[in-house]
Amino acid sequence: MIETQADLTWRKSSYSGPRDVCCVEIAFAGADTAVRDSKNPAGGSLLVGESSWRRFLATASRDGFLRA
Repeated sequence: MIETQADLTWRKSSYSGPRDVCCVEIAFAGADTAVRDSKNPAGGSLLVGESSWRRFLATASRDGFLRA
């Protein structure tokens, strides 16, 4: 069980830009994946179940991302 975000090993996306742009970090928490904003690491994180994370990765690699 995860006690705090500090217990996790966070990794920044290889697709992220320099420090001053929007970046996402992930950490593996057992079978789940934690996601947070690298510019606000104390702001909390989203815990995503394994099957949802796999579907997200499959969709992202197949369809890419739309820019707003």
